[in-house]
Amino acid sequence: MNSAAMRSRKRDDALIKTTIAPLKIKAHEEHYGDKTSPPFGIVIFGASGDLTHRKLLPALYDLYYAKLLPNEFFIIGSARTRWSDKVFRQRVLNILKEKNKPDPWLHQKFVEHIYYRSAEYSSPEALRSLGILMKELDVKHKSQENVIFYFATPSDIYCALIQKLAKVGLAKKAKEGHPWVHAVFEKPFGHDLESARKLDKIILSVLDESQVYRIDHYLGKETVQNVLMLRFANTIFEPLWNHKYIDHVQITASETLGVEKRAGYYDKAGVLRDMFQNHMFQLLTLVAMEAPHKFEAKEYHNEKLKVAQAIRPFPKDKLGDYVVLGQYGEGVMNGKKVPAYRKEEGVPLHSKTETFAAMKIFIDNARWKNVPFYLRSGKRLNHSLTEIAIHFKKAAYPIFTHLKIDRYDPNVLSMRIQPNEGIFLSFEAKCPGPKLSLASFNLGFNYKDAFKTQPMGPYERLILDCIKGDQMLFVREDMVEISWKFVSTILKNRAQLLPRVLPNYKSGSWGPEEANRIIHQDGRFWQDF
Repeated sequence: MNSAAMRSRKRDDALIKTTIAPLKIKAHEEHYGDKTSPPFGIVIFGASGDLTHRKLLPALYDLYYAKLLPNEFFIIGSARTRWSDKVFRQRVLNILKEKNKPDPWLHQKFVEHIYYRSAEYSSPEALRSLGILMKELDVKHKSQENVIFYFATPSDIYCALIQKLAKVGLAKKAKEGHPWVHAVFEKPFGHDLESARKLDKIILSVLDESQVYRIDHYLGKETVQNVLMLRFANTIFEPLWNHKYIDHVQITASETLGVEKRAGYYDKAGVLRDMFQNHMFQLLTLVAMEAPHKFEAKEYHNEKLKVAQAIRPFPKDKLGDYVVLGQYGEGVMNGKKVPAYRKEEGVPLHSKTETFAAMKIFIDNARWKNVPFYLRSGKRLNHSLTEIAIHFKKAAYPIFTHLKIDRYDPNVLSMRIQPNEGIFLSFEAKCPGPKLSLASFNLGFNYKDAFKTQPMGPYERLILDCIKGDQMLFVREDMVEISWKFVSTILKNRAQLLPRVLPNYKSGSWGPEEANRIIHQDGRFWQDF
């Protein structure tokens, strides 16, 4: 292992303090710009599910608490489960209590906007009944007939449900001057390229692209958005953001958790569909994109698309030199023994689903000529984190070589997406004393210390943008298609990429030993955490 990898980089514990005073922000909502949102109603399909429980209802309450929602709104939960308004409201109150949401008095005011309607999604009669309720609530809450349909259901329900909503007149194409209809679709958006195309064709036969919000919650994270601000608002970075100064880029999204209770979904998806087709692909294009002419959705999406189109196809005859897959075995996490993937509840005994992937990618354009991007993501890994690391080239004229300094490391700009969100820059400095020696230090900040408040959660931000009709942080149709093309070559050759003997990495490690090969063969090393 090289010297850079051997030394510990405990940035969160040994961070050099900057002399910049923390920003003083009086209230949670003051730094989110225009607080005005139009009246609306939101119908959550799949309201009895885990996503609604963990993310959607708490996010809507946080927006309400921060006074970022209008007074004129309603929420309808819909699922097959036979609940009443009273039962669903009590469930919401329990969720808010469980999540330690502030202001119990406000909890009661919030649930006055909440209703429930059980429905078989295949039944036009049930959806017509839902439509009648929506009209009643529109009058009661003055929502101006603006509505969001949030599809928090399994993706195989999307097509039939959107078609039936159209048939009963609840979903229709946008008309200028008329109330709006927005539809939010959770990932996975399709299972492969063919199914994604079919899904888009059906949805866009009912709605316009301007009404469709394909959500990737990573894009709602403050630290992901800050990648653009860091590059394009600071003259010290953008001139260096190219192959002349950057040696390579690493993007890591690791989890300590196993499959948990998601085996039914995960064993059909694997890490390629669950992480690379969406989250990792979005981070890659965000880091590598050119500056948009205007900071608006269309220009932003156009620049990301150009990067995606410039990704060099994997050579099919040497695919193993660029992609490594793995599956976790048993191991020790936090002092406790954990089972192998195949021993998890709901996972087939001989499953060949990958839980880890690492790959090397090149972008064939002028900015990124021959700069490798190394991506890795997996479950049951050593740390839980998501980070983008820009590794700069070593100094062109190392004037200190004659002094026999034992280490002279290149600069690394690390953007921590989660946890302990922040930005850190490593640099070399002289150690005190008569001997000329260098050591690496870190300069940076984290959001919690700098802003004295928790950043807005990704679902809060994305729901708010959907209400306001801002599609910048959602995924456009052409990006869905090209991201599926990106992973298709790997998916088609997955059998030959997986080793004959599985599992091939221990829980608590950093993945298969083979993953080191694709970066070590280039004389580089994975970021040391």
